[in-house]
Amino acid sequence: MKQDDIQFSRLDYAFSQFLSQRSQLDKEQKKSFESIVLHLSNAQSCGHSCIKVDKEEQELLSISGLVDDSGTKPLVLLGRQLYLQRYWNYECQVAEKIIALTTVTAKVKNTDKLIEQYFPDSDDVDWQKEAAKAAIKNPFTIVTGGPGTGKTTTVVKILALLQELAMDASKNPLNIALAAPTGKAAMRLQESIGNSKQRLPSSALIKQLIPEKVVTLHRLLGAKPPSPYFRYNASTPLPYDIIVVDEVSMIDLALMSKLLSALKQNARLILLGDKDQLASVETGTVLADLSQALPAYTQELKVSYRFSGNIKNFADKVNAQDAESAWDLLQQEHADVSLLNEDVIHYIVAKQDAYLQLIKQGASFSECLTAFNAFQVLSATRKGLYSVEDINERVLQQLKDKQLIQASAVWYAGRPVMITQNDAVLQLYNGDVGLCMPDAENNRQLMVFFLLPDGSIRKYLPSRLSYCETVFAMTIHKSQGSEFDEVLLLLPEVMNPILTKELIYTGLTRAKKTLKVLSGKAVFMETLQRKVERFSGLVERIENSRLGEV
Repeated sequence: MKQDDIQFSRLDYAFSQFLSQRSQLDKEQKKSFESIVLHLSNAQSCGHSCIKVDKEEQELLSISGLVDDSGTKPLVLLGRQLYLQRYWNYECQVAEKIIALTTVTAKVKNTDKLIEQYFPDSDDVDWQKEAAKAAIKNPFTIVTGGPGTGKTTTVVKILALLQELAMDASKNPLNIALAAPTGKAAMRLQESIGNSKQRLPSSALIKQLIPEKVVTLHRLLGAKPPSPYFRYNASTPLPYDIIVVDEVSMIDLALMSKLLSALKQNARLILLGDKDQLASVETGTVLADLSQALPAYTQELKVSYRFSGNIKNFADKVNAQDAESAWDLLQQEHADVSLLNEDVIHYIVAKQDAYLQLIKQGASFSECLTAFNAFQVLSATRKGLYSVEDINERVLQQLKDKQLIQASAVWYAGRPVMITQNDAVLQLYNGDVGLCMPDAENNRQLMVFFLLPDGSIRKYLPSRLSYCETVFAMTIHKSQGSEFDEVLLLLPEVMNPILTKELIYTGLTRAKKTLKVLSGKAVFMETLQRKVERFSGLVERIENSRLGEV
């Protein structure tokens, strides 16, 4: 294994040495063993659940005394796949639970007329209707599709259908939970559910039986910080008959394992997401893996009803890795999609004027937040030119120079902040965005206001927010689950390992009306040729189990 191009962390070195010292190998063998573990530790931090080893490495591992194939040792070796024990367990648990869900078929009769009520006949294939048919029949369903394909509309109709069937059969309504990985994603789903319910061709009772409240997955499972454990688990399952989870591409292997373990017997699980988006920050590509392993349980919505025009065309070209056509489209300077051809800092500063003026005028937090969310800078990187740190620092300085803000201290009126670490006490979570504003109810003292997933507004003294950062710009990863009227997408001047077509696709699909891109052609073209690749045994494990193999 080559180490030239990999930057190992201190933790990687410490862990490899820790295991090496406890192995049964001699001095020379330990050096080779440490190299293997070094790569495994690094791979896990990069999102891989396992690495592949060659025959010689397999032989060395087999005599180390620290490896088996059953999960009782620190390392697990299955064929050429080497795992850390914890991630082998997570993968096994996900595969086991998914296989159990997909071996059951619900017994439903005479649903054709009911389905037609919600999905009238059309000349073209109605992919939403096909998804509903599958969800009624199967306890496990994945509904995937790009922006505007109607994932939420579809799932609301599915929930209405299932409630109708339950009421006809037993008069007992189903207990439904709605969840998303982040507070932002939860707020978006909650708003969309509320809008979609009003258009249902159903009785008022059925509409009432579909909940609107959406919670984060951590809240659904009952997080117990600072421990990694949850209130709901295999021993204490969730009480819900149906659980719907949105933005599943953001969910890592560990969290998916814990969600599946907490399902009660006979519960239905419906997963929503865009399989073409970025994978989770942590380990795994769960949505993509499940979609690949279970095509019969994956319903793709292929028609976009809202996402259109040049942004849609650009997204399609990016997704298809058609770099030349995508670059040509950017150069045509359409009103909704184009390259940024002016000074980036001047452009960003001008876009901050609307919400800053509202704050000065004493407008409500809701008005100010709406104005702020109309425009967002999304950067591919955290450090370097055009990074989050670079843009935030330079924008702040120019806002001060133009006297658009009075920032003599860390906290100032108009400072936008993002929470960077979950705080269950304050009910603020990683990715939540708030605004620092004078509080009209408290002698205009500076407070930081947040819109919570349930639609309520909370305010906190700045001194209570220990983990947050200024967010004139945010990373593309952090933007998942959000939408903005206009997005300015920034790529670095030189290639970076994180640059992939999924990164650009995720960033551009945050834009509802306008997209500007700042990038050189060489970096843009090379980025589109690269895809996220993560090693995992989940697809193979599920496929083999469904074929009756162990």
